Amino acid sequence: MTTTAKKRLEVRAAVPSDVRGIQRLIARVYPGMPNYSLATLRGQINNFPNGCFVALYDNKVVGYCATMRVSKAMAFSHHDWEEITANGFGTRHSAAGEWLYGYEMAVDPKLRGLRIGQRLYDERKELAEELDLHGIVIAGRMPGYARAKRRVDGPADYLDKVVHGKLRDQVISFQLKNQFEPLGVLENYLPEDRQSDGHAAHLVWRNPYVDPDEAPEMRVPRGVESVRLATCQLQARAVKDFEEFIRNIEYFVDVAADYRSDFIVFPELFTLPLLSYETKKLTPIEAIDRLTGYTPRLTRELERMALEYNINIIGGSHPTRAEDGDIQNIAYVALRDGSLHTQEKIHPTPNEAFWWNIKGGDSLDVIQTDCGPIGVLICYDSEFPELARRLVDQGARIIFVPFCTDSRLGYMRVRYCAQARAIENQCYVVMSGNVGNLPNVDNMDIQYAQSAILTPCDLPFARDGIAAESTENVETLTMADVNLADLSWARAEGTVRNLRDRRFDLYHIDWDSNPDHSHAPSGGPVPAGGHNAPGGG
Repeated sequence: MTTTAKKRLEVRAAVPSDVRGIQRLIARVYPGMPNYSLATLRGQINNFPNGCFVALYDNKVVGYCATMRVSKAMAFSHHDWEEITANGFGTRHSAAGEWLYGYEMAVDPKLRGLRIGQRLYDERKELAEELDLHGIVIAGRMPGYARAKRRVDGPADYLDKVVHGKLRDQVISFQLKNQFEPLGVLENYLPEDRQSDGHAAHLVWRNPYVDPDEAPEMRVPRGVESVRLATCQLQARAVKDFEEFIRNIEYFVDVAADYRSDFIVFPELFTLPLLSYETKKLTPIEAIDRLTGYTPRLTRELERMALEYNINIIGGSHPTRAEDGDIQNIAYVALRDGSLHTQEKIHPTPNEAFWWNIKGGDSLDVIQTDCGPIGVLICYDSEFPELARRLVDQGARIIFVPFCTDSRLGYMRVRYCAQARAIENQCYVVMSGNVGNLPNVDNMDIQYAQSAILTPCDLPFARDGIAAESTENVETLTMADVNLADLSWARAEGTVRNLRDRRFDLYHIDWDSNPDHSHAPSGGPVPAGGHNAPGGG
């Protein structure tokens, strides 16, 4: 009889569900240093899933490394950590890059005897060989430099002495043994790395299977990664009870599913018809409490429909009182795997804040779906560029914008901003709005909408940056197929490359309040290579 023993040590590609374990590992490896937020780690993995690896020992994350593809010009020029990694998110990854750039390596200091660092570097090398890349470039820590500073003539002299065996550095000596060659020193690469006095050794490993004299021609294949999107432009109509409201919603879910759509999105405040059969005029607070009473039934129905119809449902938005007592405008997202997610509206409009006492949320993150990470920006939130950028930094390629506007002026604000978000982030944006009116319900007197599926403006996409749009002020379902692979091509080889060409040497966005409730700023830099880990980059 043969038995199969369970592996205790495993090295594999990292997935978004690993991020909490990775964050705990970073805290162990870099005590006293700013940690990555969960959002930043999600971005690293989502932006180049093939380039991030974890080592698991008895199902615990004990090693992690992150890489991205970059051009030769970017890899070999002088740079710092924040600039080249896009503040840690890895969004400067280019599918056309001919070099791998390693920007994170962490190994549990208690398990150095298992050669986890070597195993992770082997994964990097295999990836470079598999992709026919020219090699790997890293910025290795120099943890012995601060101690030896008085005995050498600067960081370049220190590196030279380590290379020639006159001094030993735990990290650099490991890299040299691992067939990396020095290119020089990147001064002020990471000021937080005090052991290295902020500097890093610029190192390269060259792929022996690629001719170094051969001119690279890394072209992104124009592949197909098709997703079918449906946006419901919903008529606000009176209903006699909750069941009739759900039947109206289920009708459009059914139709979208019949067309094999992957997503359907409903408008902001799409549940306000539930107030239409009230027998007396409600105050704003009474209306919110009445809507809150429907929340459990609403979420159960959304989950049921997502499973039964095999479609991901972005449930517009639903004003409700949260557990802490605050009134918030929340999008409930039911996925066809049975999971339910929420996204709060971050910026209530002046009208919402005054009449409904709605408070802004403090958390904005991507939602992992079977079609990749997505984001939700509820109406007014689409008018704040930094929100969409945060979602795209985490890997979102589709952003859904449920909206509710009463006039063409209000609609055009959302429309122009949604189109701008698609262009500047090289992503798809899907808008869904209400039409019609509910005379006895506050905030629903008149509605104006022309729902649309918007694209970047470049060669692979629709001529006007519009994949599809609804007729104005008519209840309808609008659908379009979009190719996510076109986004990869545009980001690497497009006429403009907004996402990659940002000037991280001049500016970046930090969130003062971390939505993951940790103490580190979002995307806080972490040195390449742990204090006790063999490696860097």
